[in-house]
Amino acid sequence: MGVTVEARDASELRADLLVVPFAEGATAVAAGVDERIRARCADLIHSGEASGAFGATTVVHLGGDSAVSRVAVSGLGRRVDADAVRTAVATAVRASARVGGTFAYAVDESLPVTADEQSAAAAEGLVLASYDPGQWRSERRPAKEFERLVLVGGDAARAERAARIAAWVNRARDLANAPPNELTPERLAERAQEYAMSAGALTVEALGRDEIVGLGMGSFAAVAQGAHNEPRLIVMRYEPAGATDGVTLGLVGKAITFDTGGISLKPSIQMESMKGDMSGGAAVIAGMSALADLGLPLRTIAVVASTENMPGGNAYRPGDILRAMNGKTIEVINTDAEGRLVLADALWYAREQGATHVADFATLTGAMELALGDLYAGMYANDDEWAEQILAAGEASGDHVTRLPLHPRYRRYIDSHFADMKNASILKQGSPALAAEFLAEFAGDGPWAHLDIAGPAFIERSRGDYLWQPGGTGYGVRLIVELGTRLAA
Repeated sequence: MGVTVEARDASELRADLLVVPFAEGATAVAAGVDERIRARCADLIHSGEASGAFGATTVVHLGGDSAVSRVAVSGLGRRVDADAVRTAVATAVRASARVGGTFAYAVDESLPVTADEQSAAAAEGLVLASYDPGQWRSERRPAKEFERLVLVGGDAARAERAARIAAWVNRARDLANAPPNELTPERLAERAQEYAMSAGALTVEALGRDEIVGLGMGSFAAVAQGAHNEPRLIVMRYEPAGATDGVTLGLVGKAITFDTGGISLKPSIQMESMKGDMSGGAAVIAGMSALADLGLPLRTIAVVASTENMPGGNAYRPGDILRAMNGKTIEVINTDAEGRLVLADALWYAREQGATHVADFATLTGAMELALGDLYAGMYANDDEWAEQILAAGEASGDHVTRLPLHPRYRRYIDSHFADMKNASILKQGSPALAAEFLAEFAGDGPWAHLDIAGPAFIERSRGDYLWQPGGTGYGVRLIVELGTRLAA
């Protein structure tokens, strides 16, 4: 979705829909809108037809000779932050799907969210809420796009940048939502090339099975050996002029385009959602493209390990012992713990290629989703300063993340009698932590963080906010851009 952004005074406003944000418990609406509109909004609020409750939106026609056709009073709730603004805009978009045209947002300077932040959040809410996951229907649901965003009292430059990033988020969602019969690892590599061409300044190579084996990636190759569709190691490089000295950001993504669990077969109920097990890779591909599109002066390498995890006569087995690229051996006790096996080789490769600061993104453990739900990702990191940078980037971007403890005493969970380690534990304890300890064995020297995004990356029902469509959310793209912006500063 392409959106033109501009800023206008209230006296110059012409719009098909104007969103007026309203916080729960507030006594007045935004001061920057036309007096007639303010009076109409006040009537709606005093009558109880509209409220400041989170996610509540009331749309009314103004009629007559008004330059604004409709106004939406959109509730922010009691916790007024950028997420609340995104949601206020998104609910108005959802309530006005048949309108299209010009969408306006009235910045309220009395809110505890700056005008710049409201501008960016409004643009994100508009672009993300306009996304349609049903692209494979033979007949699409009737809807008209809002093609222009007008900010009353806002910052058009901040909003335009946010809209561009949100468009890349939606591209990541396209990848996560694509059916696995369509988005094979080979096709994912082709899409990465297409995204790179759109962004510019990126190079992409896709290594096949023979090259993966030739590099000594025995861990990745084992997961791939049961699949008919060929694996790909997708490597994207961004080498901008004037890049920050001494820093190369390494982005590593898990991209299991369909995960049956292999021989350790998953339950059949909701297995169809396992097409989203490549959401980490999707975020890395789209996030890398967004960095290049924005022209950030930050040298970056992305490594995405993509395969299917299938049962079959050639599938890897519980009991197999694999040798990873760094020479360490792994006893397989669960073929459904495959994500960490492909990441092991991808992490080592990224570090070999010169990455100084590494972050991996993976829908890795169901336990993380049980713990944190669909709002926060869990992070493990070996460096406090790096962890703080990622936490700050997550809060600023809206891709929320919280840190969990990485402790060497968790290492005993993956001790093996036969190899250097095993890929899982039979104990029902600390599975996200032991997975992080496993990955730490392959993270190399330097700052590294593992983001387990199982909860927020692919949702099966509305999240109750601006991400109301089930499926891929594009989690990680905004975080990557914010992190890259901070590293490049």
